[in-house]
Amino acid sequence: MSTTSLDTVTALSAPVRSDPRPDDASGGSRRYGPVTTPTALPAVVGADLVAPTLRGARTYANLDHAASTPALVAVRDAVDAVLSTYSSVHRGNGFASRVTSDWYEQARAEVARFVGAREDDTVVFTRNSTDSLNLLARALPADTTVVVFGSEHHAALLPWADSTCVTLPVPTGVDAALADLDAALGAVTTQHRLVVVAGASNVTGEVWPLGEVVRVARRHGARVALDAAQLAPHRAIDLRGDLVDYVAFSGHKLYAPCGAGVLAGRSDWLDEAAPYLRGGGATARVTTTGATWTTGAARHEGGSPNVVGAVALATACATLTRHRSAVEVHERTLLAELRVGLAAIPGVGLHSFFGEQHDRVGVVAFTVAGLDSSLVSAVLSAEHGIGVRDGKFCAHVLVDALLHDPSLETPATAVRASLGLGTTPEHIVRLVAAVAALAADGPARTYVRTRGGWEPQDDPRELTLPRPW
Repeated sequence: MSTTSLDTVTALSAPVRSDPRPDDASGGSRRYGPVTTPTALPAVVGADLVAPTLRGARTYANLDHAASTPALVAVRDAVDAVLSTYSSVHRGNGFASRVTSDWYEQARAEVARFVGAREDDTVVFTRNSTDSLNLLARALPADTTVVVFGSEHHAALLPWADSTCVTLPVPTGVDAALADLDAALGAVTTQHRLVVVAGASNVTGEVWPLGEVVRVARRHGARVALDAAQLAPHRAIDLRGDLVDYVAFSGHKLYAPCGAGVLAGRSDWLDEAAPYLRGGGATARVTTTGATWTTGAARHEGGSPNVVGAVALATACATLTRHRSAVEVHERTLLAELRVGLAAIPGVGLHSFFGEQHDRVGVVAFTVAGLDSSLVSAVLSAEHGIGVRDGKFCAHVLVDALLHDPSLETPATAVRASLGLGTTPEHIVRLVAAVAALAADGPARTYVRTRGGWEPQDDPRELTLPRPW
Protein backbone atom coordinates (compact mmCIF):
# COMPACT_ATOMS: atom_id res chain seq x y z
CA MET A 1 0.00 0.00 0.00
CA SER A 2 1.30 3.40 -0.91
CA THR A 3 2.38 5.63 1.98
CA THR A 4 2.40 8.91 0.10
CA SER A 5 -0.10 11.65 0.83
CA LEU A 6 -2.26 14.06 -1.13
CA ASP A 7 -0.11 16.81 -2.66
CA THR A 8 0.05 19.11 -5.67
CA VAL A 9 1.50 18.21 -9.08
CA THR A 10 4.99 18.32 -7.55
CA ALA A 11 4.09 14.99 -5.94
CA LEU A 12 5.16 13.31 -9.17
CA SER A 13 8.78 14.10 -8.40
CA ALA A 14 8.74 14.99 -4.71
CA PRO A 15 10.35 12.59 -2.22
CA VAL A 16 8.07 10.69 0.13
CA ARG A 17 8.44 11.77 3.73
CA SER A 18 7.69 9.78 6.83
CA ASP A 19 4.25 11.24 7.49
CA PRO A 20 3.34 13.92 4.96
CA ARG A 21 0.08 15.78 5.30
CA PRO A 22 -1.57 18.43 3.13
CA ASP A 23 -1.60 22.01 4.27
CA ASP A 24 -5.27 22.77 4.94
CA ALA A 25 -4.98 26.55 5.00
CA SER A 26 -7.60 28.35 2.98
CA GLY A 27 -4.95 29.67 0.62
CA GLY A 28 -1.46 28.83 -0.54
CA SER A 29 0.01 25.63 -1.88
CA ARG A 30 0.13 22.25 -0.15
CA ARG A 31 3.58 21.15 0.90
CA TYR A 32 5.42 18.48 2.80
CA GLY A 33 6.42 19.39 6.32
CA PRO A 34 6.21 18.39 9.95
CA VAL A 35 2.83 17.41 11.31
CA THR A 36 1.57 20.00 13.76
CA THR A 37 -1.26 19.98 16.26
CA PRO A 38 -3.28 23.12 15.56
CA THR A 39 -5.60 24.45 18.23
CA ALA A 40 -7.82 26.39 15.83
CA LEU A 41 -10.79 24.67 14.25
CA PRO A 42 -10.74 24.08 10.49
CA ALA A 43 -13.06 26.46 8.65
CA VAL A 44 -16.20 25.29 6.89
CA VAL A 45 -17.88 26.62 3.77
CA GLY A 46 -21.17 28.42 4.40
CA ALA A 47 -20.42 29.55 7.94
CA ASP A 48 -21.91 32.94 7.02
CA LEU A 49 -25.06 31.51 5.43
CA VAL A 50 -28.12 33.67 6.14
CA ALA A 51 -31.55 32.05 6.36
CA PRO A 52 -34.92 33.81 5.94
CA THR A 53 -37.21 33.58 8.97
CA LEU A 54 -40.61 34.99 9.86
CA ARG A 55 -38.78 37.54 11.99
CA GLY A 56 -36.25 38.59 9.37
CA ALA A 57 -33.00 37.13 8.12
CA ARG A 58 -30.70 35.37 10.61
CA THR A 59 -27.40 33.58 10.39
CA TYR A 60 -28.22 29.94 9.79
CA ALA A 61 -27.76 27.70 12.84
CA ASN A 62 -26.61 24.37 11.44
CA LEU A 63 -27.65 21.60 13.82
CA ASP A 64 -28.11 18.93 11.18
CA HIS A 65 -24.56 17.60 10.82
CA ALA A 66 -25.64 13.96 11.25
CA ALA A 67 -27.43 14.19 7.90
CA SER A 68 -24.75 16.06 5.95
CA THR A 69 -21.87 18.21 7.07
CA PRO A 70 -20.79 21.43 5.37
CA ALA A 71 -17.62 21.10 3.32
CA LEU A 72 -14.33 22.26 4.78
CA VAL A 73 -12.70 25.27 3.19
CA ALA A 74 -9.66 23.02 2.68
CA VAL A 75 -11.87 20.57 0.78
CA ARG A 76 -13.22 23.31 -1.47
CA ASP A 77 -9.68 24.43 -2.23
CA ALA A 78 -8.58 20.87 -3.00
CA VAL A 79 -11.52 20.42 -5.36
CA ASP A 80 -10.63 23.65 -7.15
CA ALA A 81 -7.05 22.39 -7.51
CA VAL A 82 -7.96 18.95 -8.85
CA LEU A 83 -10.41 20.40 -11.38
CA SER A 84 -7.57 22.31 -13.02
CA THR A 85 -5.92 19.04 -14.06
CA TYR A 86 -8.97 16.79 -13.95
CA SER A 87 -8.76 13.72 -16.18
CA SER A 88 -9.64 10.03 -16.13
CA VAL A 89 -7.44 7.94 -13.85
CA HIS A 90 -5.25 5.04 -15.00
CA ARG A 91 -6.32 5.64 -18.59
CA GLY A 92 -3.40 7.37 -20.25
CA ASN A 93 0.11 8.78 -20.17
CA GLY A 94 -0.84 12.40 -20.76
CA PHE A 95 0.26 14.84 -18.08
CA ALA A 96 -3.26 15.53 -16.78
CA SER A 97 -4.07 11.83 -16.59
CA ARG A 98 -0.84 11.06 -14.76
CA VAL A 99 -1.36 13.84 -12.24
CA THR A 100 -4.96 12.81 -11.64
CA SER A 101 -4.03 9.12 -11.31
CA ASP A 102 -1.30 10.01 -8.83
CA TRP A 103 -3.63 12.11 -6.71
CA TYR A 104 -6.30 9.41 -6.78
CA GLU A 105 -3.94 6.78 -5.37
CA GLN A 106 -2.49 9.24 -2.86
CA ALA A 107 -6.07 9.91 -1.74
CA ARG A 108 -6.48 6.18 -1.15
CA ALA A 109 -3.29 6.12 0.94
CA GLU A 110 -4.51 9.14 2.94
CA VAL A 111 -7.78 7.38 3.73
CA ALA A 112 -5.86 4.25 4.70
CA ARG A 113 -3.90 6.27 7.27
CA PHE A 114 -7.11 7.87 8.52
CA VAL A 115 -8.63 4.48 9.39
CA GLY A 116 -5.40 2.89 10.62
CA ALA A 117 -5.44 0.30 7.84
CA ARG A 118 -3.15 -2.70 7.95
CA GLU A 119 -0.58 -3.17 5.18
CA ASP A 120 -2.63 -5.86 3.45
CA ASP A 121 -6.02 -4.13 3.79
CA THR A 122 -7.92 -2.92 0.74
CA VAL A 123 -9.39 0.59 0.54
CA VAL A 124 -12.24 0.80 -1.96
CA PHE A 125 -13.83 4.11 -2.95
CA THR A 126 -17.62 3.91 -3.12
CA ARG A 127 -20.53 6.36 -3.24
CA ASN A 128 -21.39 6.36 0.49
CA SER A 129 -21.77 4.10 3.54
CA THR A 130 -24.84 2.39 2.08
CA ASP A 131 -22.91 1.54 -1.06
CA SER A 132 -19.94 0.32 0.99
CA LEU A 133 -21.98 -2.05 3.13
CA ASN A 134 -23.88 -3.36 0.12
CA LEU A 135 -20.52 -4.05 -1.51
CA LEU A 136 -19.44 -5.97 1.59
CA ALA A 137 -22.72 -7.90 1.59
CA ARG A 138 -22.03 -8.96 -2.00
CA ALA A 139 -18.51 -10.05 -1.06
CA LEU A 140 -19.41 -12.34 1.84
CA PRO A 141 -18.64 -16.05 1.45
CA ALA A 142 -21.77 -18.07 0.77
CA ASP A 143 -21.79 -19.69 4.20
CA THR A 144 -21.71 -16.46 6.23
CA THR A 145 -24.15 -15.59 9.00
CA VAL A 146 -24.48 -11.87 9.71
CA VAL A 147 -25.46 -10.67 13.20
CA VAL A 148 -26.70 -7.09 13.47
CA PHE A 149 -28.57 -5.09 16.07
CA GLY A 150 -32.00 -3.63 15.34
CA SER A 151 -30.69 -0.24 16.45
CA GLU A 152 -28.65 0.13 13.27
CA HIS A 153 -29.15 2.67 10.50
CA HIS A 154 -30.86 1.09 7.50
CA ALA A 155 -27.53 1.20 5.62
CA ALA A 156 -26.18 -1.39 8.06
CA LEU A 157 -29.44 -3.20 8.80
CA LEU A 158 -30.79 -3.98 5.34
CA PRO A 159 -28.06 -5.11 2.91
CA TRP A 160 -27.79 -8.66 4.26
CA ALA A 161 -29.76 -11.61 2.90
CA ASP A 162 -32.74 -12.38 5.15
CA SER A 163 -31.95 -16.09 5.21
CA THR A 164 -28.48 -15.57 6.66
CA CYS A 165 -29.01 -12.52 8.89
CA VAL A 166 -29.80 -12.58 12.60
CA THR A 167 -31.27 -9.27 13.80
CA LEU A 168 -30.94 -8.71 17.54
CA PRO A 169 -33.29 -6.56 19.62
CA VAL A 170 -32.62 -2.88 20.22
CA PRO A 171 -30.29 -2.85 23.24
CA THR A 172 -31.57 -1.88 26.68
CA GLY A 173 -28.06 -1.49 28.05
CA VAL A 174 -24.48 -2.50 27.32
CA ASP A 175 -24.54 -5.74 29.29
CA ALA A 176 -27.79 -6.84 27.66
CA ALA A 177 -26.46 -6.05 24.20
CA LEU A 178 -23.27 -8.04 24.73
CA ALA A 179 -25.21 -10.97 26.21
CA ASP A 180 -27.55 -11.01 23.21
CA LEU A 181 -24.58 -10.92 20.85
CA ASP A 182 -22.81 -13.72 22.68
CA ALA A 183 -25.90 -15.93 22.62
CA ALA A 184 -26.61 -15.26 18.95
CA LEU A 185 -23.07 -16.04 17.85
CA GLY A 186 -23.05 -19.16 19.99
CA ALA A 187 -26.03 -20.48 18.04
CA VAL A 188 -24.48 -19.88 14.60
CA THR A 189 -23.53 -23.06 12.71
CA THR A 190 -22.11 -21.61 9.47
CA GLN A 191 -18.38 -21.50 8.84
CA HIS A 192 -18.17 -17.70 8.56
CA ARG A 193 -19.66 -15.09 10.88
CA LEU A 194 -19.84 -11.31 10.63
CA VAL A 195 -20.97 -8.86 13.32
CA VAL A 196 -22.11 -5.47 12.01
CA VAL A 197 -22.13 -2.61 14.51
CA ALA A 198 -22.36 1.17 14.44
CA GLY A 199 -19.51 3.22 15.80
CA ALA A 200 -22.06 5.74 17.09
CA SER A 201 -25.84 5.84 16.81
CA ASN A 202 -27.15 8.25 14.23
CA VAL A 203 -30.22 8.80 16.44
CA THR A 204 -28.86 9.19 19.97
CA GLY A 205 -25.14 9.68 19.35
CA GLU A 206 -24.27 6.89 21.78
CA VAL A 207 -20.89 5.28 21.11
CA TRP A 208 -20.86 1.50 20.97
CA PRO A 209 -18.37 -0.32 23.25
CA LEU A 210 -16.37 -1.47 20.26
CA GLY A 211 -13.63 -3.24 22.19
CA GLU A 212 -16.15 -5.39 24.04
CA VAL A 213 -18.06 -6.15 20.85
CA VAL A 214 -14.82 -7.28 19.18
CA ARG A 215 -13.91 -9.50 22.13
CA VAL A 216 -17.28 -11.27 22.01
CA ALA A 217 -17.02 -11.65 18.23
CA ARG A 218 -13.51 -13.10 18.38
CA ARG A 219 -14.57 -15.60 21.01
CA HIS A 220 -16.86 -17.09 18.37
CA GLY A 221 -14.51 -16.69 15.41
CA ALA A 222 -16.51 -13.80 13.92
CA ARG A 223 -15.31 -10.81 11.96
CA VAL A 224 -16.55 -7.29 12.74
CA ALA A 225 -17.70 -4.61 10.29
CA LEU A 226 -17.90 -1.07 11.67
CA ASP A 227 -20.42 1.41 10.31
CA ALA A 228 -18.43 4.55 11.11
CA ALA A 229 -20.63 7.06 9.29
CA GLN A 230 -21.46 8.86 12.55
CA LEU A 231 -18.20 8.06 14.35
CA ALA A 232 -15.54 9.11 11.83
CA PRO A 233 -16.33 12.87 11.96
CA HIS A 234 -15.95 12.88 15.75
CA ARG A 235 -13.48 10.21 16.86
CA ALA A 236 -10.35 8.55 15.53
CA ILE A 237 -10.68 5.14 13.85
CA ASP A 238 -7.99 2.47 14.03
CA LEU A 239 -8.56 -0.81 12.20
CA ARG A 240 -5.24 -2.13 13.42
CA GLY A 241 -5.61 -1.17 17.06
CA ASP A 242 -9.33 -1.88 17.44
CA LEU A 243 -9.02 -5.24 15.64
CA VAL A 244 -11.98 -4.38 13.42
CA ASP A 245 -12.03 -6.19 10.08
CA TYR A 246 -13.97 -3.68 7.94
CA VAL A 247 -15.00 -0.04 8.21
CA ALA A 248 -17.43 1.96 6.10
CA PHE A 249 -18.10 5.70 6.11
CA SER A 250 -19.34 8.55 3.91
CA GLY A 251 -17.69 11.74 2.76
CA HIS A 252 -20.85 13.81 3.14
CA LYS A 253 -20.81 13.21 6.90
CA LEU A 254 -17.09 13.99 7.08
CA TYR A 255 -17.04 17.57 5.71
CA ALA A 256 -16.70 16.54 2.05
CA PRO A 257 -19.40 16.69 -0.64
CA CYS A 258 -21.86 13.89 -1.34
CA GLY A 259 -20.96 11.03 -3.64
CA ALA A 260 -17.79 9.58 -2.12
CA GLY A 261 -17.51 6.88 0.51
CA VAL A 262 -15.13 4.15 1.65
CA LEU A 263 -15.06 0.47 2.43
CA ALA A 264 -11.72 -0.50 3.96
CA GLY A 265 -10.65 -3.80 5.42
CA ARG A 266 -9.40 -7.32 4.91
CA SER A 267 -8.63 -8.24 1.34
CA ASP A 268 -9.41 -11.95 1.20
CA TRP A 269 -13.21 -11.78 0.99
CA LEU A 270 -13.03 -8.80 -1.37
CA ASP A 271 -10.54 -10.49 -3.71
CA GLU A 272 -12.52 -13.72 -3.82
CA ALA A 273 -15.88 -12.06 -4.53
CA ALA A 274 -17.30 -11.26 -7.94
CA PRO A 275 -16.67 -7.63 -8.97
CA TYR A 276 -19.21 -5.22 -7.53
CA LEU A 277 -19.39 -3.43 -10.91
CA ARG A 278 -18.40 -5.39 -14.02
CA GLY A 279 -16.64 -3.13 -16.47
CA GLY A 280 -13.47 -1.32 -17.40
CA GLY A 281 -10.86 -1.04 -14.67
CA ALA A 282 -12.04 -4.18 -12.87
CA THR A 283 -10.50 -6.48 -15.46
CA ALA A 284 -7.08 -8.04 -15.79
CA ARG A 285 -7.87 -9.45 -19.25
CA VAL A 286 -10.89 -9.77 -21.50
CA THR A 287 -11.18 -12.18 -24.43
CA THR A 288 -14.00 -13.48 -26.60
CA THR A 289 -14.45 -16.31 -24.12
CA GLY A 290 -14.70 -14.31 -20.92
CA ALA A 291 -12.97 -12.00 -18.46
CA THR A 292 -10.32 -12.38 -15.82
CA TRP A 293 -10.82 -9.97 -12.95
CA THR A 294 -8.10 -8.07 -11.17
CA THR A 295 -7.63 -8.07 -7.41
CA GLY A 296 -7.38 -5.21 -4.95
CA ALA A 297 -9.50 -2.07 -4.91
CA ALA A 298 -9.81 -1.89 -8.70
CA ARG A 299 -11.80 -5.14 -8.68
CA HIS A 300 -14.73 -3.26 -7.17
CA GLU A 301 -14.22 0.17 -8.75
CA GLY A 302 -15.34 -0.58 -12.30
CA GLY A 303 -15.78 2.41 -14.60
CA SER A 304 -14.29 5.88 -14.29
CA PRO A 305 -14.11 6.64 -10.57
CA ASN A 306 -15.14 9.78 -8.73
CA VAL A 307 -11.62 11.15 -8.49
CA VAL A 308 -12.79 14.61 -7.37
CA GLY A 309 -14.78 13.01 -4.57
CA ALA A 310 -11.82 10.85 -3.55
CA VAL A 311 -9.51 13.89 -3.31
CA ALA A 312 -12.19 15.80 -1.37
CA LEU A 313 -12.62 12.91 1.04
CA ALA A 314 -8.88 12.47 1.53
CA THR A 315 -8.48 16.19 2.22
CA ALA A 316 -11.20 16.01 4.87
CA CYS A 317 -9.51 12.98 6.46
CA ALA A 318 -6.11 14.71 6.59
CA THR A 319 -7.56 17.95 7.93
CA LEU A 320 -9.59 16.29 10.67
CA THR A 321 -6.57 14.23 11.71
CA ARG A 322 -4.51 17.39 12.17
CA HIS A 323 -7.26 19.11 14.16
CA ARG A 324 -8.65 16.08 16.02
CA SER A 325 -8.00 17.36 19.55
CA ALA A 326 -9.52 20.78 18.88
CA VAL A 327 -12.55 19.21 17.17
CA GLU A 328 -13.22 16.90 20.10
CA VAL A 329 -12.97 19.71 22.66
CA HIS A 330 -15.28 21.91 20.58
CA GLU A 331 -17.90 19.19 20.21
CA ARG A 332 -17.70 17.95 23.79
CA THR A 333 -18.26 21.46 25.12
CA LEU A 334 -21.22 22.20 22.85
CA LEU A 335 -22.81 18.80 23.44
CA ALA A 336 -22.72 19.23 27.21
CA GLU A 337 -24.40 22.64 26.91
CA LEU A 338 -27.02 21.27 24.54
CA ARG A 339 -27.95 18.27 26.67
CA VAL A 340 -28.07 20.22 29.93
CA GLY A 341 -30.12 22.97 28.31
CA LEU A 342 -32.69 20.66 26.71
CA ALA A 343 -32.99 18.42 29.77
CA ALA A 344 -33.94 21.42 31.92
CA ILE A 345 -36.98 22.29 29.77
CA PRO A 346 -40.31 20.98 31.11
CA GLY A 347 -41.98 18.68 28.62
CA VAL A 348 -38.80 17.90 26.67
CA GLY A 349 -37.56 14.32 26.69
CA LEU A 350 -34.09 13.14 25.63
CA HIS A 351 -33.83 9.58 24.34
CA SER A 352 -31.19 6.92 24.91
CA PHE A 353 -30.80 3.13 24.84
CA PHE A 354 -27.51 2.74 26.75
CA GLY A 355 -28.36 5.30 29.44
CA GLU A 356 -28.08 9.05 29.88
CA GLN A 357 -24.51 8.89 31.21
CA HIS A 358 -23.15 6.80 28.33
CA ASP A 359 -20.38 8.15 26.09
CA ARG A 360 -21.75 9.83 22.99
CA VAL A 361 -20.91 12.10 20.06
CA GLY A 362 -22.74 15.31 19.17
CA VAL A 363 -26.15 13.87 18.29
CA VAL A 364 -29.27 14.33 20.45
CA ALA A 365 -32.76 12.94 19.85
CA PHE A 366 -35.56 14.69 21.72
CA THR A 367 -39.31 15.15 21.76
CA VAL A 368 -41.54 17.96 22.98
CA ALA A 369 -44.68 16.79 24.76
CA GLY A 370 -47.86 17.40 22.80
CA LEU A 371 -46.09 18.57 19.62
CA ASP A 372 -45.47 16.66 16.42
CA SER A 373 -41.73 16.48 15.78
CA SER A 374 -42.24 17.73 12.23
CA LEU A 375 -43.98 20.82 13.59
CA VAL A 376 -41.13 21.39 16.04
CA SER A 377 -38.51 21.33 13.27
CA ALA A 378 -40.66 23.58 11.07
CA VAL A 379 -41.02 26.16 13.84
CA LEU A 380 -37.30 26.08 14.63
CA SER A 381 -36.56 26.80 10.98
CA ALA A 382 -39.29 29.34 10.21
CA GLU A 383 -39.09 31.35 13.43
CA HIS A 384 -35.46 30.93 14.49
CA GLY A 385 -33.32 30.02 11.45
CA ILE A 386 -32.30 26.69 12.98
CA GLY A 387 -31.75 23.56 10.91
CA VAL A 388 -32.54 20.24 12.62
CA ARG A 389 -33.94 16.91 11.40
CA ASP A 390 -37.20 15.20 12.36
CA GLY A 391 -38.58 11.72 11.70
CA LYS A 392 -37.15 8.23 12.15
CA PHE A 393 -33.71 9.03 10.68
CA CYS A 394 -33.46 5.83 8.57
CA ALA A 395 -33.48 3.89 11.85
CA HIS A 396 -37.14 2.95 12.15
CA VAL A 397 -36.73 -0.03 14.46
CA LEU A 398 -34.67 1.99 16.94
CA VAL A 399 -36.96 5.03 16.97
CA ASP A 400 -40.06 2.88 17.42
CA ALA A 401 -38.39 1.17 20.39
CA LEU A 402 -37.19 4.41 21.96
CA LEU A 403 -40.61 6.03 21.73
CA HIS A 404 -42.47 2.93 22.93
CA ASP A 405 -44.97 2.64 20.12
CA PRO A 406 -45.16 -1.12 19.42
CA SER A 407 -48.59 -0.80 17.79
CA LEU A 408 -47.25 1.72 15.25
CA GLU A 409 -50.69 3.37 15.30
CA THR A 410 -49.21 6.78 16.08
CA PRO A 411 -46.20 7.95 14.08
CA ALA A 412 -43.25 7.59 16.43
CA THR A 413 -40.87 10.35 15.44
CA ALA A 414 -38.38 12.61 17.16
CA VAL A 415 -36.34 15.74 16.56
CA ARG A 416 -32.59 15.31 16.09
CA ALA A 417 -30.10 18.07 16.77
CA SER A 418 -26.58 17.20 15.64
CA LEU A 419 -23.58 19.45 15.97
CA GLY A 420 -20.16 19.77 14.41
CA LEU A 421 -17.74 22.28 12.96
CA GLY A 422 -20.57 24.38 11.54
CA THR A 423 -22.08 24.82 15.01
CA THR A 424 -21.28 27.73 17.31
CA PRO A 425 -22.08 28.37 21.00
CA GLU A 426 -24.68 30.92 19.89
CA HIS A 427 -26.46 28.21 17.89
CA ILE A 428 -26.80 26.07 21.02
CA VAL A 429 -28.12 29.00 23.05
CA ARG A 430 -30.58 29.84 20.28
CA LEU A 431 -31.86 26.27 19.99
CA VAL A 432 -32.37 25.80 23.73
CA ALA A 433 -34.19 29.13 24.02
CA ALA A 434 -36.36 28.34 21.00
CA VAL A 435 -37.34 24.89 22.28
CA ALA A 436 -38.09 26.32 25.73
CA ALA A 437 -40.39 28.95 24.23
CA LEU A 438 -42.06 26.38 22.00
CA ALA A 439 -42.61 23.93 24.85
CA ALA A 440 -44.11 26.65 27.04
CA ASP A 441 -46.19 28.65 24.58
CA GLY A 442 -46.37 26.76 21.31
CA PRO A 443 -45.63 28.26 17.87
CA ALA A 444 -45.76 32.03 17.51
CA ARG A 445 -47.61 31.68 14.20
CA THR A 446 -50.36 29.46 12.83
CA TYR A 447 -49.06 26.42 10.95
CA VAL A 448 -50.89 24.20 8.48
CA ARG A 449 -49.97 20.67 7.51
CA THR A 450 -49.20 20.04 3.84
CA ARG A 451 -47.85 17.07 1.93
CA GLY A 452 -44.38 18.42 2.51
CA GLY A 453 -44.87 18.92 6.25
CA TRP A 454 -45.89 21.85 8.43
CA GLU A 455 -45.79 25.34 6.94
CA PRO A 456 -46.53 28.77 8.43
CA GLN A 457 -49.82 30.13 7.20
CA ASP A 458 -49.25 32.98 4.70
CA ASP A 459 -45.52 32.30 4.73
CA PRO A 460 -43.73 35.39 3.32
CA ARG A 461 -40.28 33.78 3.12
CA GLU A 462 -38.49 33.19 -0.15
CA LEU A 463 -37.10 29.67 0.23
CA THR A 464 -35.43 29.26 -3.14
CA LEU A 465 -32.27 30.65 -4.66
CA PRO A 466 -31.34 31.11 -8.31
CA ARG A 467 -29.88 27.91 -9.69
CA PRO A 468 -26.08 28.08 -9.91
CA TRP A 469 -25.85 27.34 -13.62
